[in-house]
Amino acid sequence: MGLFLYSKCFFVHVVLIFGFLGVHRVYASETSLTLDYYTSTCPTVFDVVRKEMECAVTSDPRNAAIIVRLHFHDCFIQGCDGSILLDDTFTLKGEKTATTNIHSLKGFELIDKVKNIAESECPGIVSCADILTIAARDAVILVGGPYWDVPVGRKDSVTASFELANTNLPTPDESFLSIISKFLYQGLSVTDMVALSGAHTIGMARCPSFRSRIYGDFRSTSIKNPISESYLSNLKSMCPPIGGGNNNITAMDYVTPYLFDNSFYQILLNGEGLLNSDQEMYSSIFGIETRDLVKKYAADPLAFFQQFSDSMVKMGNIINSESLINGEVRKNCRFVNT
Repeated sequence: MGLFLYSKCFFVHVVLIFGFLGVHRVYASETSLTLDYYTSTCPTVFDVVRKEMECAVTSDPRNAAIIVRLHFHDCFIQGCDGSILLDDTFTLKGEKTATTNIHSLKGFELIDKVKNIAESECPGIVSCADILTIAARDAVILVGGPYWDVPVGRKDSVTASFELANTNLPTPDESFLSIISKFLYQGLSVTDMVALSGAHTIGMARCPSFRSRIYGDFRSTSIKNPISESYLSNLKSMCPPIGGGNNNITAMDYVTPYLFDNSFYQILLNGEGLLNSDQEMYSSIFGIETRDLVKKYAADPLAFFQQFSDSMVKMGNIINSESLINGEVRKNCRFVNT
C-alpha cells in the first residue's frame, strides 16, 4: 500500500487544494476515443505524424523530449485538449506564458507543421490534441523507447486556463506529497507518477530548476566518489548560486541523455537526481512505495517500458469534458476557429 497508508488527512488536503478548480474530467472508457477513429476519414494521419517526427528527431534528438513535455503539460492543465497550443489573443489568455511554461515549452512550430500537412490531406478532420498525443508516442519510439497504441478522437478546446497552468503542473522544488496529490487529482496513481517521471531520461533542465538541489542536499544524497563530485562541480560551474546562468541547460540523465532507457532510475539510486522532485522519489522519508518502484525500474528496463506505455495511455485519456461538448477541430492549432 505504501504511501496510501499515510492518513485520511492527506486526501482531505488534496480536496482542499484542488476541489475548487472546477474542471471536469472523464476518461477514455467513458468517451469516444478509439484506435480506429480516423480509419475512414484520415487513414494517413499516423504516417504523417511519424514522418515529420522522424525528420525532427533526426535533425535534433532534443525534439523528442520537447514534444513529450508539451503533451504532459497539455494534459495536466485542463485535459489533453490542445489548450497548451493556443496563443494569447484579445479575447483569450493562453497558457504559454504561465510561470510553469514560459521558459520550458518549445515545439509549437513542429506541431504547426504536422497540422498543416494533416489539413492539406484531411481538412477539418484531425484535432491538434490528437496530433500532439500521437507525436509524443512517436517521439519516444524514435529515441529508443517503447511503442503503445494511441486512442484518438479528442476535440480541441475553445478555452485555455492560465490559472490552472500555474497550479496544476508539478514544479521541481515542490514538496513530495504535493506532487503526488497533483497526479492523484488527474486520476493517475503513484505508480504512474514514478513511471512518467522516467521521461526525464531524455529531458533537459534550466539552471533555476536545479539550483536549489545542487547547492542544497545533493552531497547528502549522492554516493561519495570522484564521478559524483565531478558531476556536481560541473553543474555548479554552469549554474552559479546567485545571478547568471539562468538560461544554461543540462541533461537530467547525464549517462545517456538522448536515449530513452532506464538509466534515469539508476542515477536516482546513486543519489544524483538533478531535480529535487525526482530525487525525492527515492530519498524521501515518505517514499516507501516510490523507492521500491525506482529500484524496480532501475533493475528491469522492460518493466519500466511496460508501465511507461500504460501510464502514457492513461494520461492521454484525461479529457476535459467541456471539450467533448463545445470542442472543435481547429484549422490552426494556435487559434480557436472563427
